[in-house]
Amino acid sequence: MKTFWCLVLITVAFNGYSQNWNTNFKQASADAASQNKPIILVFSGSDWCAPCIKLDKSIWQSEAFKKYADTNYIMERADFPRRKQNELTEELKKQNQVLAEKYNHDGIFPLVVVLNADGKVLGKTTYKNTTPEIYIEELNAFLK
Repeated sequence: MKTFWCLVLITVAFNGYSQNWNTNFKQASADAASQNKPIILVFSGSDWCAPCIKLDKSIWQSEAFKKYADTNYIMERADFPRRKQNELTEELKKQNQVLAEKYNHDGIFPLVVVLNADGKVLGKTTYKNTTPEIYIEELNAFLK
């Protein structure tokens, strides 16, 4: 019984700590248009790219960023994992490849692209060893 409750608490804590990532770009674009929000499109190698993992831990998973992003951005992740256990569906691989061809033709990881609802690039950045608040300011500077 004790083990059961520990697992429940870990599951709740993990789910409460994760960012609300979209993985359907068409839906993200529709949400951005209907909610009048920019899209933060993140190209990530979640299981092999050290700067991607650092960006996830220091910025995306921070309470400050999650709280701000929930009301101000539509978050879309284009992930390119390499490990078999993290393999994406063929449909998702194809979508992410199309996004990479359009927005990340240089193959930079991580790459953070700020878009309007029509898919116009407003700015690009990458991992920076900074605070979530400063990172938010940088992303918001692209909106002006």
